[in-house]
Amino acid sequence: MFADRARIIIRSGKGGDGHCSFRRELYVANGGPDGGDGGRGGDLIFEVDKGLNTLVDFRHKRKFAAGDGEQGGKRRCHGKDGKDLILRVPEGTVIKEFNTGKVIADMSGDNQRQVILKGGKGGLGNMHFATATMQVPKYAQPGQPARELEVTLELKVIADVGLIGFPNVGKSTLLSRVTNAEPKIANYHFTTLNPNLGVVDLEGGKGFVMADIPGLIEGASEGAGLGHEFLRHIERTKMMIHVVDAAGTEGRDPVEDIYKINQELEAYNPDIAMRPQVIAANKTDLIFAGDEDPVERLREEFEPKGIKVFPISGVSGKGISELLYYVSECLRNMDDDPVIFKQEYFPEDELIYEELPFTVVKEDGIYVIEGPKIEKMLGYTNLDSEKGFAFFQRFLKETGILSQLEEAGIQEGDTVRMYGLQFDYYK
Repeated sequence: MFADRARIIIRSGKGGDGHCSFRRELYVANGGPDGGDGGRGGDLIFEVDKGLNTLVDFRHKRKFAAGDGEQGGKRRCHGKDGKDLILRVPEGTVIKEFNTGKVIADMSGDNQRQVILKGGKGGLGNMHFATATMQVPKYAQPGQPARELEVTLELKVIADVGLIGFPNVGKSTLLSRVTNAEPKIANYHFTTLNPNLGVVDLEGGKGFVMADIPGLIEGASEGAGLGHEFLRHIERTKMMIHVVDAAGTEGRDPVEDIYKINQELEAYNPDIAMRPQVIAANKTDLIFAGDEDPVERLREEFEPKGIKVFPISGVSGKGISELLYYVSECLRNMDDDPVIFKQEYFPEDELIYEELPFTVVKEDGIYVIEGPKIEKMLGYTNLDSEKGFAFFQRFLKETGILSQLEEAGIQEGDTVRMYGLQFDYYK
């Protein structure tokens, strides 16, 4: 089965702990602290590999972890950094947080490499904590913990045009005739079990990428047939060629077929159903003279709605050139930018606020805030950036620190200290 979906657990590396030691050498009395810093934990990185076209590498392995940083050593020795882990995926892979379904990254377009989880910073050795009043610090900073996340990977093919329609209407035949793709073709339903991509080259016209999307039948949006497996591959297409069996060789009505497939698109994603369509009335070489002309019936039904109908024959090639040049002209008038899914979930912002212990104490006119997780938060947050500072303000509010300061009687202009950070309080 075509592997276009996977569920995995990813983890960045833990930062190495700082070391606590003191210089001890002959003839050097009271040498002072010399504990080195811990190494940085490895990052968890996703990278596009143009040679891949499925997610099969994630089928049989579920957990992926970057390397942990090493602990600092004596004599100010810095711990070795953890090794980054690079996971290679095919272009078009969308990474989503498993529980919320929100997009973390779309590995397509300009985004060919992205750090999803940053490794923890290494802890400082005790050599950093020596002061005039504390010359023998017997503690070092622990490394920041690893970050873990459960994600789903979804491969959504990158094509300008999608071929949609019921099984056995000739989508694969059309694709094989106009591109270099070699799909499996046979006279039974669900011959195509994975999306097939091909490049259409037009003399004097704009070429485009076309995809044969399998699995669309009535009830596809509810999971019937292969609907749930492959409807996601339509999401990037800018335009669709709706292929129908105009001759009705299997006893179905082509007009009803179009309405049924469009209802499935509407049920799955209304935005997709609003994208431009053109109808390819296929198998016209099998229409018998004297019968009601099904092509004219399709034109009367859909062209007043702005959907153009082209009679074609996938076997003989009749009418295909006119169809392709029309599609190329439509694409020329559309935005060239690919369909990219915007980031909705930011792993670096997801800190746990519940049961966050902290104390607020007033010392010499300064409000001092201390707590085991506050220092961790400050280590992860870049207060020099606008986004980082906004996150810091939200952190103070949502953890209850601001309300605790107000209960302690803080006034505007008073000074607040949180470990190495000191600032004036203003509402």
